Amino acid sequence: MRRMPTSVWNSRKKTGPGCRIEAAAGTYKFKEKNVMVKEHTGIKGTRYGRLKKRIISRWQIYLLLLLPLLYLAVFSYAPMGGLVLAFKKYNVRDGIFGSPWAGFDNFRRFFQSYKFSLVMKNTLSLSLYSLAVSFPIPIIFALLLNAMPGRRYKKAIQTVTYIPYFISTVVMVGLLFQLLNNRSGLYGSVYTLLTRQTAPSILAEGKAFKHIYVWSGVWQSTGYSAIIYIAALAGVDPSLCEAAEIDGASRLQRLWHIDIPAILPTASIMLILAVGNVMNVGFEKVLLMQNNLNINYSEVISTYVYKVGLASGVTDFSLSTAIGMFNSVINFILLILANWGSKKLGGSGIF
Repeated sequence: MRRMPTSVWNSRKKTGPGCRIEAAAGTYKFKEKNVMVKEHTGIKGTRYGRLKKRIISRWQIYLLLLLPLLYLAVFSYAPMGGLVLAFKKYNVRDGIFGSPWAGFDNFRRFFQSYKFSLVMKNTLSLSLYSLAVSFPIPIIFALLLNAMPGRRYKKAIQTVTYIPYFISTVVMVGLLFQLLNNRSGLYGSVYTLLTRQTAPSILAEGKAFKHIYVWSGVWQSTGYSAIIYIAALAGVDPSLCEAAEIDGASRLQRLWHIDIPAILPTASIMLILAVGNVMNVGFEKVLLMQNNLNINYSEVISTYVYKVGLASGVTDFSLSTAIGMFNSVINFILLILANWGSKKLGGSGIF
């Protein structure tokens, strides 16, 4: 009779004869006369077999997972092949891969353009202003809502602030135009009623563009953005608040020492994601709010790419692709730096 390995013999003592034994050399099975015969699967084959069984047993879940994977493959990864346009002098006749190479000429054209400083200044100022205002307000709102004693009143406020998020961008801009119209809007009517004069046009004032854009966005998204922080606060152990209250802690002290530390990991992740999108200013809203009087304050990278690539008389796909690629690279660098800084400060990171 063939001698069994020591590890297999020890496993047999624990599991008994007639059962499968997994050892370092592979999977064994007891045959006739207690002779060990090695299966030709190995450890890797066993793992693949288990994975296959798991997928087959839960095929409905994996089928649902296939839909977002296909979406990412078609709309996120497949278009990356078109990034080669940024390094070519594109013409329709030769196509993407047949057009001649241009190196970094498209990037130089953008950097040397008189629009470069304008769109960069507008993009950074608008996005940083929006980040400074729209990031802390949902946190403050969630903390205040969590401190309210009335459960029914709390739910009513949460619902009212959550509804504006579902208003489309086009409808939102239309509401702004109607409310801020200097003659027939609410703003113009109240101004005329109080001063007996025609109100100045806010929508034609370039310096007012950023304030209208940012604060209308805060009104629309505060309730929705606060949901994740409300969920984090709901996970706080009530015994901590009860113990702090017994020890004589005030409501402000409980908020500072219990509630805020509970949402810090969530807030750090959301801040990292927000910093990674600093260069992505809302294209639709900016474009709809633009006019000839505020163009010097509202022209951002996303609208400039649209005008260069599609809206201008002579479409330049290579230049617009180069600008879009530059924008994405800057966002990626900011995301890496924000994640690194969060980890260095003892917070959480996304990778």
